[in-house]
Amino acid sequence: MDATDRKILAALQAEGRITLTDLADKVRLSVSRCQRRVRDLEAAGIIRGYRAVVDAAALGFGFEVLVFATLSRPDAVTEFDAALADIPEIVEAQRLFGEPDYLVRVVTADLPSYQHLYESVLIHLPGVRSLNSTIVMKQAVHPRPLPERPSRQGTPPATGA
Repeated sequence: MDATDRKILAALQAEGRITLTDLADKVRLSVSRCQRRVRDLEAAGIIRGYRAVVDAAALGFGFEVLVFATLSRPDAVTEFDAALADIPEIVEAQRLFGEPDYLVRVVTADLPSYQHLYESVLIHLPGVRSLNSTIVMKQAVHPRPLPERPSRQGTPPATGA
């Protein structure tokens, strides 16, 4: 991973639909060399896919909840993970160290829809001891591209100024 690969990744994160020709111009490579690097980044699993950023509220998913889940037993993790993957309203889930065990991001149309999902599905997930729901008031920082490089201990992160 060199500076050119990082420039390619930054450009693709900012504009996933950029043409290969424009990407090559932006990072100052020939189209063939740029294409080879993009394919190498994909093959290495660094680029995992391409997708559109969609406004959830515009599609009727205007209600977002963060659910903190604590499991009753450690051996329920695999079963719990599989059950989460089968619920379309769950758009993200992260296994955490300590308690709670999971942070789960849920989108629904409104509060009654979430209440129905909670009562009919979420509380019945395998191994659940407790759920704690927090309603998202607003998204202060929208999902954004990764920084160009990770900051190292003792080095302050870049502020963009």
